[in-house]
Amino acid sequence: MGVLAAERIKITSTRSPLWCTVIIIALGLGFAALMGVFANQAVAHPDQAGGFPGLTTGTASSGITGFGVMVLMILAALVVTSEYRFGTLKTSFQAVPKRTTVVVAKVAIVGFFGAVLTTALAFGAYIIAGLVANSEAQQALTLSSEADWRGIYGVPIYAFLCVTLAIAIGVLLRQSAGAISLLVLWPLLIESLFGLFGNVGRKIQAFLPFQNANNFLSGDNGIDFHWGPWGSLVYFAVFVFVILGAAVFVVNKRDA
Repeated sequence: MGVLAAERIKITSTRSPLWCTVIIIALGLGFAALMGVFANQAVAHPDQAGGFPGLTTGTASSGITGFGVMVLMILAALVVTSEYRFGTLKTSFQAVPKRTTVVVAKVAIVGFFGAVLTTALAFGAYIIAGLVANSEAQQALTLSSEADWRGIYGVPIYAFLCVTLAIAIGVLLRQSAGAISLLVLWPLLIESLFGLFGNVGRKIQAFLPFQNANNFLSGDNGIDFHWGPWGSLVYFAVFVFVILGAAVFVVNKRDA
Protein backbone atom coordinates (compact mmCIF):
# COMPACT_ATOMS: atom_id res chain seq x y z
CA MET A 1 0.00 0.00 0.00
CA GLY A 2 2.91 2.32 0.67
CA VAL A 3 4.25 1.75 -2.85
CA LEU A 4 0.80 2.42 -4.32
CA ALA A 5 0.56 5.65 -2.32
CA ALA A 6 4.01 6.73 -3.50
CA GLU A 7 3.13 6.10 -7.14
CA ARG A 8 -0.15 7.96 -6.74
CA ILE A 9 1.67 10.98 -5.30
CA LYS A 10 4.19 10.92 -8.16
CA ILE A 11 1.44 11.00 -10.77
CA THR A 12 -0.85 13.54 -9.11
CA SER A 13 1.99 15.96 -8.31
CA THR A 14 2.80 16.66 -11.98
CA ARG A 15 0.81 18.50 -14.62
CA SER A 16 1.15 16.06 -17.51
CA PRO A 17 -1.56 13.64 -16.25
CA LEU A 18 -3.98 16.57 -15.94
CA TRP A 19 -3.34 17.80 -19.47
CA CYS A 20 -3.46 14.27 -20.87
CA THR A 21 -6.81 13.76 -19.13
CA VAL A 22 -8.18 16.96 -20.67
CA ILE A 23 -7.01 15.83 -24.12
CA ILE A 24 -8.55 12.35 -23.69
CA ILE A 25 -11.89 13.85 -22.62
CA ALA A 26 -11.87 16.30 -25.54
CA LEU A 27 -11.04 13.55 -28.05
CA GLY A 28 -13.53 11.05 -26.66
CA LEU A 29 -16.52 13.37 -26.41
CA GLY A 30 -15.61 15.48 -29.44
CA PHE A 31 -15.41 12.45 -31.74
CA ALA A 32 -18.71 11.18 -30.33
CA ALA A 33 -20.37 14.40 -31.44
CA LEU A 34 -18.69 14.12 -34.84
CA MET A 35 -19.96 10.56 -35.24
CA GLY A 36 -23.47 11.86 -34.57
CA VAL A 37 -23.02 14.50 -37.29
CA PHE A 38 -21.65 11.92 -39.74
CA ALA A 39 -24.57 9.62 -38.98
CA ASN A 40 -27.03 12.41 -39.79
CA GLN A 41 -25.24 13.10 -43.07
CA ALA A 42 -25.15 9.40 -43.95
CA VAL A 43 -28.91 9.17 -43.48
CA ALA A 44 -29.60 12.36 -45.42
CA HIS A 45 -27.17 11.53 -48.25
CA PRO A 46 -26.58 7.75 -48.33
CA ASP A 47 -24.74 7.99 -51.66
CA GLN A 48 -22.13 10.17 -49.96
CA ALA A 49 -21.77 8.06 -46.81
CA GLY A 50 -18.32 6.88 -47.88
CA GLY A 51 -18.52 3.56 -46.12
CA PHE A 52 -19.65 5.00 -42.78
CA PRO A 53 -20.62 1.89 -40.78
CA GLY A 54 -23.50 3.53 -38.94
CA LEU A 55 -23.83 4.94 -35.45
CA THR A 56 -23.32 2.22 -32.84
CA THR A 57 -21.76 2.15 -29.40
CA GLY A 58 -18.50 1.13 -31.08
CA THR A 59 -18.41 4.06 -33.48
CA ALA A 60 -19.61 6.46 -30.78
CA SER A 61 -16.65 5.51 -28.59
CA SER A 62 -14.13 5.36 -31.46
CA GLY A 63 -12.55 8.62 -30.36
CA ILE A 64 -11.71 7.00 -27.03
CA THR A 65 -10.41 3.71 -28.38
CA GLY A 66 -8.70 5.24 -31.40
CA PHE A 67 -7.05 8.35 -29.98
CA GLY A 68 -7.88 8.74 -26.30
CA VAL A 69 -6.30 5.42 -25.34
CA MET A 70 -3.25 6.34 -27.40
CA VAL A 71 -2.78 9.48 -25.30
CA LEU A 72 -3.27 7.30 -22.23
CA MET A 73 -0.52 4.96 -23.46
CA ILE A 74 1.82 7.91 -23.96
CA LEU A 75 1.08 9.04 -20.40
CA ALA A 76 1.73 5.52 -19.09
CA ALA A 77 5.03 5.25 -20.93
CA LEU A 78 6.16 8.65 -19.63
CA VAL A 79 5.40 7.55 -16.07
CA VAL A 80 8.32 5.16 -16.46
CA THR A 81 10.65 6.82 -18.95
CA SER A 82 10.56 10.20 -17.20
CA GLU A 83 11.77 8.55 -14.02
CA TYR A 84 14.58 6.88 -15.91
CA ARG A 85 15.48 10.22 -17.45
CA PHE A 86 15.68 12.11 -14.15
CA GLY A 87 17.04 9.20 -12.10
CA THR A 88 14.15 9.08 -9.65
CA LEU A 89 13.39 5.46 -10.42
CA LYS A 90 16.73 4.47 -8.92
CA THR A 91 15.58 6.02 -5.64
CA SER A 92 12.35 4.02 -5.83
CA PHE A 93 14.30 0.81 -6.34
CA GLN A 94 16.53 1.64 -3.37
CA ALA A 95 13.46 2.17 -1.18
CA VAL A 96 11.70 -0.92 -2.56
CA PRO A 97 14.28 -3.61 -3.41
CA LYS A 98 11.58 -5.78 -5.00
CA ARG A 99 11.48 -3.96 -8.32
CA THR A 100 8.54 -6.02 -9.52
CA THR A 101 6.42 -4.34 -6.86
CA VAL A 102 7.24 -0.90 -8.24
CA VAL A 103 6.35 -1.88 -11.81
CA VAL A 104 3.10 -3.58 -10.74
CA ALA A 105 2.17 -0.53 -8.64
CA LYS A 106 2.57 1.72 -11.68
CA VAL A 107 0.37 -0.61 -13.72
CA ALA A 108 -2.25 -0.67 -10.96
CA ILE A 109 -2.40 3.11 -10.44
CA VAL A 110 -2.34 4.24 -14.07
CA GLY A 111 -4.43 1.28 -15.24
CA PHE A 112 -7.14 1.90 -12.64
CA PHE A 113 -7.19 5.61 -13.51
CA GLY A 114 -7.44 4.83 -17.22
CA ALA A 115 -10.20 2.27 -16.71
CA VAL A 116 -12.32 4.61 -14.59
CA LEU A 117 -11.82 7.54 -16.98
CA THR A 118 -12.64 5.56 -20.12
CA THR A 119 -15.69 3.95 -18.50
CA ALA A 120 -17.15 7.39 -17.81
CA LEU A 121 -16.20 8.59 -21.29
CA ALA A 122 -17.75 5.53 -22.98
CA PHE A 123 -21.13 6.28 -21.40
CA GLY A 124 -20.64 9.98 -22.10
CA ALA A 125 -19.86 9.30 -25.76
CA TYR A 126 -22.97 7.13 -26.04
CA ILE A 127 -25.13 9.92 -24.62
CA ILE A 128 -23.58 12.73 -26.68
CA ALA A 129 -23.76 10.78 -29.94
CA GLY A 130 -27.43 10.07 -29.24
CA LEU A 131 -28.13 13.73 -28.54
CA VAL A 132 -26.45 14.90 -31.75
CA ALA A 133 -27.87 12.23 -34.06
CA ASN A 134 -31.47 12.46 -35.22
CA SER A 135 -34.01 9.73 -34.55
CA GLU A 136 -33.32 7.92 -37.82
CA ALA A 137 -29.54 8.09 -37.56
CA GLN A 138 -29.47 6.70 -34.00
CA GLN A 139 -31.58 3.61 -34.65
CA ALA A 140 -28.55 1.32 -34.32
CA LEU A 141 -27.28 3.19 -31.24
CA THR A 142 -28.83 0.89 -28.66
CA LEU A 143 -27.77 -1.26 -25.74
CA SER A 144 -29.93 -4.21 -26.70
CA SER A 145 -27.29 -6.83 -27.49
CA GLU A 146 -24.04 -8.18 -26.08
CA ALA A 147 -22.12 -6.57 -28.95
CA ASP A 148 -23.68 -3.20 -28.09
CA TRP A 149 -22.66 -3.48 -24.44
CA ARG A 150 -19.20 -4.67 -25.44
CA GLY A 151 -18.74 -1.29 -27.14
CA ILE A 152 -19.14 0.22 -23.65
CA TYR A 153 -17.53 -2.15 -21.13
CA GLY A 154 -14.87 -3.25 -23.60
CA VAL A 155 -13.36 0.24 -23.61
CA PRO A 156 -11.98 0.21 -20.03
CA ILE A 157 -10.75 -3.37 -20.47
CA TYR A 158 -8.87 -2.32 -23.60
CA ALA A 159 -7.58 0.84 -21.88
CA PHE A 160 -6.21 -1.12 -18.90
CA LEU A 161 -4.41 -3.59 -21.15
CA CYS A 162 -2.97 -0.78 -23.27
CA VAL A 163 -1.68 0.99 -20.15
CA THR A 164 -0.05 -2.25 -19.04
CA LEU A 165 1.59 -2.66 -22.44
CA ALA A 166 2.80 0.96 -22.46
CA ILE A 167 4.40 0.67 -19.03
CA ALA A 168 6.08 -2.58 -20.06
CA ILE A 169 7.43 -0.95 -23.23
CA GLY A 170 8.64 2.00 -21.17
CA VAL A 171 10.49 -0.34 -18.80
CA LEU A 172 12.08 -2.21 -21.69
CA LEU A 173 13.18 0.81 -23.76
CA ARG A 174 13.74 3.35 -20.91
CA GLN A 175 13.62 6.19 -23.43
CA SER A 176 10.61 8.42 -24.01
CA ALA A 177 11.11 9.02 -27.74
CA GLY A 178 11.57 5.35 -28.57
CA ALA A 179 8.69 4.16 -26.39
CA ILE A 180 6.23 6.77 -27.67
CA SER A 181 7.22 6.21 -31.29
CA LEU A 182 6.66 2.47 -30.99
CA LEU A 183 3.34 2.85 -29.17
CA VAL A 184 2.00 5.31 -31.76
CA LEU A 185 3.28 3.65 -34.93
CA TRP A 186 2.47 0.09 -33.87
CA PRO A 187 -1.36 0.29 -33.95
CA LEU A 188 -1.64 3.12 -36.48
CA LEU A 189 0.87 2.09 -39.12
CA ILE A 190 2.79 -1.13 -38.60
CA GLU A 191 -0.18 -3.49 -38.26
CA SER A 192 -2.10 -1.73 -41.03
CA LEU A 193 0.75 -2.23 -43.49
CA PHE A 194 0.13 -5.98 -43.52
CA GLY A 195 -3.18 -5.32 -45.28
CA LEU A 196 -1.19 -4.21 -48.35
CA PHE A 197 0.09 -7.75 -48.93
CA GLY A 198 -3.22 -9.25 -50.08
CA ASN A 199 -4.52 -12.49 -48.67
CA VAL A 200 -1.21 -13.38 -47.01
CA GLY A 201 -1.14 -10.07 -45.18
CA ARG A 202 -4.73 -10.42 -43.99
CA LYS A 203 -3.99 -13.90 -42.68
CA ILE A 204 -1.08 -12.46 -40.71
CA GLN A 205 -3.30 -9.65 -39.39
CA ALA A 206 -5.46 -12.25 -37.65
CA PHE A 207 -2.51 -12.84 -35.29
CA LEU A 208 -1.55 -9.22 -34.64
CA PRO A 209 -2.34 -7.92 -31.14
CA PHE A 210 -4.10 -4.64 -31.87
CA GLN A 211 -6.11 -6.19 -34.69
CA ASN A 212 -7.38 -8.71 -32.15
CA ALA A 213 -8.20 -5.90 -29.74
CA ASN A 214 -10.23 -4.22 -32.50
CA ASN A 215 -12.01 -7.50 -33.18
CA PHE A 216 -13.06 -7.60 -29.53
CA LEU A 217 -14.24 -3.99 -29.55
CA SER A 218 -15.91 -3.51 -32.91
CA GLY A 219 -15.80 -6.62 -35.11
CA ASP A 220 -13.47 -8.39 -37.51
CA ASN A 221 -13.26 -5.58 -40.16
CA GLY A 222 -13.01 -8.17 -42.91
CA ILE A 223 -10.22 -10.19 -41.27
CA ASP A 224 -10.76 -13.94 -40.91
CA PHE A 225 -9.95 -14.51 -37.24
CA HIS A 226 -9.64 -18.04 -35.91
CA TRP A 227 -11.65 -17.19 -32.80
CA GLY A 228 -14.47 -14.91 -31.71
CA PRO A 229 -14.32 -11.53 -29.94
CA TRP A 230 -13.58 -13.04 -26.53
CA GLY A 231 -10.85 -15.21 -27.99
CA SER A 232 -9.31 -12.06 -29.44
CA LEU A 233 -9.43 -10.41 -26.02
CA VAL A 234 -7.65 -13.38 -24.46
CA TYR A 235 -5.07 -13.31 -27.26
CA PHE A 236 -4.40 -9.60 -26.75
CA ALA A 237 -4.26 -9.99 -22.95
CA VAL A 238 -1.79 -12.88 -23.19
CA PHE A 239 0.39 -10.83 -25.53
CA VAL A 240 0.33 -7.85 -23.14
CA PHE A 241 1.23 -9.89 -20.08
CA VAL A 242 4.03 -11.69 -21.94
CA ILE A 243 5.55 -8.27 -22.69
CA LEU A 244 4.99 -7.25 -19.06
CA GLY A 245 6.69 -10.44 -17.90
CA ALA A 246 9.66 -9.67 -20.13
CA ALA A 247 9.81 -6.15 -18.70
CA VAL A 248 9.75 -7.44 -15.11
CA PHE A 249 12.48 -9.97 -15.92
CA VAL A 250 14.69 -7.33 -17.56
CA VAL A 251 14.21 -4.70 -14.84
CA ASN A 252 15.32 -7.20 -12.20
CA LYS A 253 18.41 -8.22 -14.18
CA ARG A 254 19.92 -4.95 -15.32
CA ASP A 255 21.17 -1.81 -13.56
CA ALA A 256 18.60 0.84 -12.71
